[in-house]
Amino acid sequence: MARKSTNNTMNGILNYEENREAAQRKFPHMPVGEAVDMGFDDNGVPLIDPRIFDSGEFGRNPYPYYKIMRDHYPVFYDELHNCYFITRYEDITNCYFDELGFNTIPKGSSSGVLGNTQLELSGIEHRRRRNIYGRHLVGAALTKRLHALEAIAQELIQEWWSQDNPKDLIIDNERGIATLELGKAFANEFPISVVAEVLGIPQDARQQFTWWYDAMMSGLGGSETHHEGLEARQDLENYVEDLVEEKRGNPTYLEDESGEQICMDIISELCNSKIDGDVMSTEEITSFIALVVGGGGETTRGAIMNLWYLLLQHQDQYQAVQRDEKLWDTAFHEMLRHSTSIGGQPRHNTNEIVMHGVTIPAGSLIHMVDVSANHDERIFSNPEEFNIFRDDLYSGKILRSGHNKEGKCSHMAFGVGPHLCPGAWISHQETVIGSQILEAAFTNVRINNERMPKDVDGVSLAPIGLGSIRELWLDFEIPTK
Repeated sequence: MARKSTNNTMNGILNYEENREAAQRKFPHMPVGEAVDMGFDDNGVPLIDPRIFDSGEFGRNPYPYYKIMRDHYPVFYDELHNCYFITRYEDITNCYFDELGFNTIPKGSSSGVLGNTQLELSGIEHRRRRNIYGRHLVGAALTKRLHALEAIAQELIQEWWSQDNPKDLIIDNERGIATLELGKAFANEFPISVVAEVLGIPQDARQQFTWWYDAMMSGLGGSETHHEGLEARQDLENYVEDLVEEKRGNPTYLEDESGEQICMDIISELCNSKIDGDVMSTEEITSFIALVVGGGGETTRGAIMNLWYLLLQHQDQYQAVQRDEKLWDTAFHEMLRHSTSIGGQPRHNTNEIVMHGVTIPAGSLIHMVDVSANHDERIFSNPEEFNIFRDDLYSGKILRSGHNKEGKCSHMAFGVGPHLCPGAWISHQETVIGSQILEAAFTNVRINNERMPKDVDGVSLAPIGLGSIRELWLDFEIPTK
């Protein structure tokens, strides 16, 4: 018989408002890689108490709990938060490709802040926007814009040595060592500067654009700053409305070092593009900008921070990347498989479904846990290990169809299928090109562990925690002139 829930631990003893504090009390810190003992059922199967999802322990390292779910509850009903978790790679892949069965993303606070982006669309309307938007972010269209990435990265690194020290480098001339925090020195600013450049945001509006970006990203997820995020979104739309009108009649171009025009900036191209014969509306263009800001901005920041943290924790792999720059692509994909900053994607199911004996009523909130799929032992051997040399991970061209051939599978950090992250390609290029230029600027770089922040509840940073590194402090040798 199909079962609706696999968990009976709550018994109505907590309401949601009390839950987070209770979760912190109930679940003490365990050694990294181990799960809190939440008891067993009569058959010896470990139980999952949904209060764990609100605990600092889960935020520190969720992977042991996802393993329990994959092994024993591949479809888990969380009765505290009234949602379902799907955690196995194959199941998530099938759901992503079933656009009719899982054809909407729940419209939460991100819909208001980012607007009605293609993430919330399905069917014909989604395909219309994907076709017009997508061609600006892949292939030859993206390649033409890579010069902007390189120039911006070089400019940011040059600022490290500026007399006014805008990046707060700590210089120890006696030891010949410089210390910086990679986020402030590079990763926070680089992605949004690239996005502003390729979109065609004028130089005199870049600072304001960055503020809108920060406010919109902070306002996602129903946070306390959600109202500011909504205001920033409205201000951005007002600004873009005037910019669009200007670029419709007077498009602007990206230029190379000699001043030669390379191609139109993306906003200029969108202003002169049509969907089914109709000129794109300002709202559609603004939604595209918001989408690129999220994918090419915040996602890339986390990717750069996580990639450098993991490589410097595994010096043999970092040295291999130094010897062969082609391995940066491989390292990028392995980083996303191992510890992406993107947890997963929510879906609503169109009809009632039964999966692994669990009945999911139509219209339920379902979390496709991509980070769990990336650690599924059925797909990836020794998934907790960061290993750029693994032979079961596909690290070639990012494909909407995904890759599952000859013993190699693509990671799920960007999803797969019709709703594959539209910013995947630009995020890839930003992370790899930015990292290659960083590597050339560093000599004998290493993590300054004394300055590294503590993770949740003051516990030392877990090597495979969920999310991106907030701060990454690095020491390196001061270059000789």
